Amino acid sequence: MKSPSILAVGGAHVDRRGQVSGVYVPGASNPGVMHEDIGGGVFNALRNAVRRGAEASLMSVRGGDAAGEMVARAIAQEGISDLSAVFLDRTTPSYTAILDRDGDVITGFADMMLYELAFPKQMRRSKMREAVADVEAILCDANLPAEALRSLVGVAGDKPVFVIAVSPAKVVRLTGLLSGLACLFMNRREIRALAETDDTDIAAAISVLRQRGLARGVVTAGESSVIGFDGDQLFSITPPAARKVVDVTGAGDALAGATTVAMLRGLPLREALREGVAAAVLAVESDKSVPDLSPKEFAAVLSLVPKARELHEGAPNGDIS
Repeated sequence: MKSPSILAVGGAHVDRRGQVSGVYVPGASNPGVMHEDIGGGVFNALRNAVRRGAEASLMSVRGGDAAGEMVARAIAQEGISDLSAVFLDRTTPSYTAILDRDGDVITGFADMMLYELAFPKQMRRSKMREAVADVEAILCDANLPAEALRSLVGVAGDKPVFVIAVSPAKVVRLTGLLSGLACLFMNRREIRALAETDDTDIAAAISVLRQRGLARGVVTAGESSVIGFDGDQLFSITPPAARKVVDVTGAGDALAGATTVAMLRGLPLREALREGVAAAVLAVESDKSVPDLSPKEFAAVLSLVPKARELHEGAPNGDIS
């Protein structure tokens, strides 16, 4: 089976997840458990891609602190080539999520100033151009500031650029770049932010992005149907029910990583997205940032993922909102 080569650019940082043990009470002290791991949208997605057979390199930025050393070890343990820059006088970025007892996110807090300061310069280095020349595709996230994203799309040239939206606040950094993307992975709040609409009709938001040049994208919504669009095609896939819900925070990254690898192997989006959905289900069932994705277990879950169902832009909101 072909092993696609991917350069990932973006977040690789300390990822803390605190889960409330009982019913969440706003404004009060809630008992729970805190877990610390290494995450980041593009790093999580890349690890899923590696576990689906990709060869990978990563360009990120981190500080010269203990957290930065943890990030470096995590990259090495995955067999990923580390092209990251280290700033000895800076603090490594981090993300903290608070989950309710069912695993859904209550709130998140991102301390990522180093990304804002350092990524634009990194995109202009000759090392970046050399790294792009050595791979088939680029996978990035919107943790990069707008200037860095513009530079990256320019450096990529005719090589496909797959992007993870990360958050409603950051996805808007992609404004003006949509025609240069191979595929954009979003959730429903992120696509509404990018399309600048409060409309609950996701098809309407997709239409706006198509008009702005985005040829292909994926829109997720937790356990609800995943929507894909490719050219003039619009379709959805309903994920099979998870056997247990442990932590939903890595599901979108798992979907992006597995879908990207499948597309680079030549599958059309509607088929590749089935593999992404299978990876997302396994991520929800795992207490790790990245599920194991063993071939046997992956194949078992993939067999439960239905084929894509055609949608029409005039469909009732219940089907696509």
